[in-house]
Amino acid sequence: MGRMTKKDWPHDARPSQAAPGPTANELLDAVGPAFGKLRRTSLLEVEHPISAKDLSRTLVLNLVLEHTRDSAKEVTVGAIAELLAVDPSVASRMVTDNINAGYLLRAASQQDGRRTVLRLSPAGTELMARFRRHQRSAFEYITADWAEDDRLEFARLMLKYVDSLDRLNDRRRTGV
Repeated sequence: MGRMTKKDWPHDARPSQAAPGPTANELLDAVGPAFGKLRRTSLLEVEHPISAKDLSRTLVLNLVLEHTRDSAKEVTVGAIAELLAVDPSVASRMVTDNINAGYLLRAASQQDGRRTVLRLSPAGTELMARFRRHQRSAFEYITADWAEDDRLEFARLMLKYVDSLDRLNDRRRTGV
């Protein structure tokens, strides 16, 4: 079979329908390019647009937010570098940009006074709330013509996928 195009894909196809859909291999091969397209179109203009600069800042802010939900956890520049899989100097520049923009604060570690840890500032907390609203608006806009069951199933499977990524990353870090 030749290369599939979007028009070749049945949007509401179910296994019980007569029309043959893409094969399992075709679907799986299309996932990588689909993720690339998601990245390229992430600035979709919806109700609460996010600038490209703030979008890149949310990478760091989201990590700080995720890893400090448990108040005993602390996030350092080194942890950001490890979590983003970038050189520490790159992570340091990203953190400094967030600090200069007023989204992050440096604080002394409560566990080890020699370390500096990162915390979201009130402006960083507000940016992340706005970013979450933007993400939700974009998802609802993009999937507006989907059946509600399809939207919820896609959301459930996307979260399952991300959980699997987290487990793989944890295993990679711990060597287990």
